[in-house]
Amino acid sequence: MAVSRYRRLQPQYADTREIAEITNQVLNGKTNNTGEVTLPHGSGGGSATYTVNDERAGFNSVILFMPLSNTSAGKLTSIYVSSRNKGSFVITYNDSGSTDIELAYVIIG
Repeated sequence: MAVSRYRRLQPQYADTREIAEITNQVLNGKTNNTGEVTLPHGSGGGSATYTVNDERAGFNSVILFMPLSNTSAGKLTSIYVSSRNKGSFVITYNDSGSTDIELAYVIIG
């Protein structure tokens, strides 16, 4: 699971200053909806799956990927989300090759 890097508001106890600070962080792009995952290389036998457990994911979430290395960028065309669930999503990818695939992701919705 991804670690929260930004403060959360307590629904019953947030004051005006705290609301303003967090709202300004959001306006500056500091949203708490990102994470990183490494897809392990396998035996090179074709398709593989990897489940990412992240409590922010849901059935209707959109998950976007950004490769974190040149090798990972070359494999991005064969990576897709094959299942979305409450608290997790499944990535399907081509596991041919001898290096892991490193990705950052964003969950929207």
